[in-house]
Amino acid sequence: METVLDLLLIRFGLIAAGLVVLGLVVFAVVVTLRRRGKGHHVATAARFAARVLEERGTSRSSRVAREALNRFDDR
Repeated sequence: METVLDLLLIRFGLIAAGLVVLGLVVFAVVVTLRRRGKGHHVATAARFAARVLEERGTSRSSRVAREALNRFDDR
């Protein structure tokens, strides 16, 4: 039983670490594009992704996408 719990904990740790690394990479790309003056490309891609999530999504993703679109439209 202890071996199974160890494997589950290791799997959770690897997934969490992967998500953190992915988030850092996305953040680095956004910061780099904004510094080079191409932030509007990031905003355009984010609007597209939010619209796709809203059209396709579950209730939670639709709520998140709707809020993201509202924030983009306020700018």
